[in-house]
Amino acid sequence: MRYSDLLLGVLLMAMWGFNFIAIQMGTEDLNPLLLVALRFSLAAFPAVLFVSRPTVSWKYILAYSLTFGCGVWGMATWAISSGLSAGMASLLLQVNVAISLLFGWVFLKEKIIPQKALGALLALGGLLLSLMVEDGTVPLISIALILIAATSWSISGLIVKTSGTQQVFSFIVWGLLFAPLPLFAATYIQNGAAIFYEIQNNLSGKLIFSILFQAYPTTLLGYWFWNRLIVKYPLSTVAPLGLLCPVFGLFFSWLLTGESIGSEKLMAAVMIFSGLALGIVHFRQSFKMLRNSRIFGMLNISR
Repeated sequence: MRYSDLLLGVLLMAMWGFNFIAIQMGTEDLNPLLLVALRFSLAAFPAVLFVSRPTVSWKYILAYSLTFGCGVWGMATWAISSGLSAGMASLLLQVNVAISLLFGWVFLKEKIIPQKALGALLALGGLLLSLMVEDGTVPLISIALILIAATSWSISGLIVKTSGTQQVFSFIVWGLLFAPLPLFAATYIQNGAAIFYEIQNNLSGKLIFSILFQAYPTTLLGYWFWNRLIVKYPLSTVAPLGLLCPVFGLFFSWLLTGESIGSEKLMAAVMIFSGLALGIVHFRQSFKMLRNSRIFGMLNISR
């Protein structure tokens, strides 16, 4: 990977890690489902007017809208508003890697190698350990919501793969189109019409920043660049960058919100992070690449 792309990839992970702080900022002034509905409304319009519709069946676009928009970010934002810290949300959401492994085995008949199985067990062990955190930043209801979000993320990935689309960015943009409708409906059912009139009363610079940051840099720019990396480089090269997202999420949560990192939380984070690394990084392939690299050759010469 070129150094410029690597640097931009790291900056993207920092931005996605900070996005959980932006979500937490928004939920302080606005209903979580309404916040997500506004995020995807702005992300979808006017982008759909400039991005051609992907050549796939509408059922895939609709299914992706429901799972990614409502399932992933609707539930993740709700989890944060229910007391889950931004840092732990960024970490626990990554459990989708272990869930995706299971889904791939069940639905796509993909082979599970021992390294990935061990990684999944480690990640799930870290999830169970997070239940022991008693500082109030990991409530049980929030864990249930973030697990729904992680499962929905795995399902949305399954939908993209099953659709067979090669136009990933346009699929994502059009996949945002239908997400706001059920989110607005759920907000109305949950709170009544009065909640929509409160938007103007709660509108502040912090809330506007939260919505705009989630809609444009995080969603449109972020996913455009991520998909560009996936197209340009092997997935085994790009995927490990995703490990940095929860690292930045925990760092920004500690730095900006004062989140405490106790022993149970730290151990849970280490277990989940190690599990993700085992599930994503191909160590044998990485060693071969290193062995064939110039640096390795220079080391041999120096001997």
